[in-house]
Amino acid sequence: MILSKEDLKYYLQEDKRALGKLKNKNPRLFRDDIWRFQIILRKHEYYSNINSTIKSKLFKKIYSVLHTRKGLKLGFSIPINVFGPGLRINHYGLLVVNKNAKIGSNCDIHQGVNIGQNIHEGEVPTIGDNVWIGPGAKIFGKISIAKGIAVGANSVVNKSFVEENITIAGSPAKKIKCSGTNEMETAANIKYNVM
Repeated sequence: MILSKEDLKYYLQEDKRALGKLKNKNPRLFRDDIWRFQIILRKHEYYSNINSTIKSKLFKKIYSVLHTRKGLKLGFSIPINVFGPGLRINHYGLLVVNKNAKIGSNCDIHQGVNIGQNIHEGEVPTIGDNVWIGPGAKIFGKISIAKGIAVGANSVVNKSFVEENITIAGSPAKKIKCSGTNEMETAANIKYNVM
């Protein structure tokens, strides 16, 4: 949660890294709408979480309006204080996340994802760090997703997966592979000669 200017700088830097924008100082005028959205989201979080002053209340309102407008433009319904640092939204398009969900750091999320509650208020997912969520995945209910899990495209996840670093897929989702995001990261590093 962003509670200070240092936290805000850290979250912004981690999001920038996750989006692959470290070479860019600021978002480009065109083609960086998702990065702009994430900056607005983080500033809205910051001004909502710090002690209330007249200035912070004003900026909270401004960033609330910008957050809503940019979200509508891109098709995102992402509330504040849900995602940890290092958020990577890959594409424009429908993304719906419940305000009570808790998602760890370095979440890599694609379009068409719905992270929501079951029947009762508060029955929402808790998702660990370094989770990859494929296009069209639906994750709902009072469940836990462990760190390092890759959620396959169009999966329906309605039960907990506590084993770390696995791949789950299907409707309903089940474990299909004994490796998760660690293997994906290694393959990406080899492909781009990062190691």
